Amino acid sequence: MMPGGLTEAKPATPEIQEIADKVKPQLEEKTNETYEEFEAVEYKTQVVAGINYFIKVRVGQDSYIHIKIFKPLPQQQQSLTLTGYETDKSKNDELTGF
Repeated sequence: MMPGGLTEAKPATPEIQEIADKVKPQLEEKTNETYEEFEAVEYKTQVVAGINYFIKVRVGQDSYIHIKIFKPLPQQQQSLTLTGYETDKSKNDELTGF
């Protein structure tokens, strides 16, 4: 993988769901919403000075949100940070860098 480039989309794993769950409160605060359903569906990664995760999350029957999470390098000893999100997405919307 090329530094700075996005990987191909992959099905979400339990680790990706855990990452999404950790920033769910940050997202709910920013969107002023409460998400009863919050299921990571697929994801892409981008290597920077850490890793950006772009995750497609199902938040309702046909409702999706794309979230961007930054995971710093281990030696930085910082927590995951929600750095962006896009609402009103569909199942077929491609994850892109934002």
